[in-house]
Amino acid sequence: MLKTQGLGYWYQDKDQPLFQDINLEFEVGQSYAILGHSGTGKTTFLSLIAGLDKPKAGDILLDDRSLKKIGLTNYRRHDVSIVFQAYNLFTYMSPLNNLLTAMAITGAEHAGDKDFALKTLNDLGIGADLATRNVQHLSGGQQQRVAIARTMACDAQLVVADEPTGNLDEDNTKGVIEQFQRIAHDRQKCVIIVTHEPDVASQCDHQYRLENKQFTELV
Repeated sequence: MLKTQGLGYWYQDKDQPLFQDINLEFEVGQSYAILGHSGTGKTTFLSLIAGLDKPKAGDILLDDRSLKKIGLTNYRRHDVSIVFQAYNLFTYMSPLNNLLTAMAITGAEHAGDKDFALKTLNDLGIGADLATRNVQHLSGGQQQRVAIARTMACDAQLVVADEPTGNLDEDNTKGVIEQFQRIAHDRQKCVIIVTHEPDVASQCDHQYRLENKQFTELV
């Protein structure tokens, strides 16, 4: 589904890249973890595959089409859903309206379908009583579940998550990772998670460590 070809990125000095000549493949129905210490470039890598930034070298292909041809705006709108550590919900809205708004913006198949949105939330433990509250009145774990539900309600086959469990306790972390696995396996999406937590990474189907400017697959 998603491929990187000779991918490289640096800030000012080309001779000091964060990473270089990266060739990876990510498939639907699978979950992937990207591990690495702070400053290694794992969040930068995520921003590239999410279409939030452009690589300095190489290319990224979705179904053998370069993101350059697809266009980053179209790619972000239709092909990728992003789950941030800080949730990035519309804080003045309810969970229900967060989903309905995202579905409308992306032109999702179920845009405008309130019952579908409520069911998606309920499947993640956000019942009807919580679905109509302001999201600021929900716990951190509940807000993260709303953010995940938003990705499920939209049609993008690629889901990328930046430290999605960084603000959660152990119980909520376990639940969130289980949901990502369901998104990958049951909904046949490609899930890529950036994390610094080995326990989180170990629950994914594939693990890569970014170190010394290269990605190494962990067995």
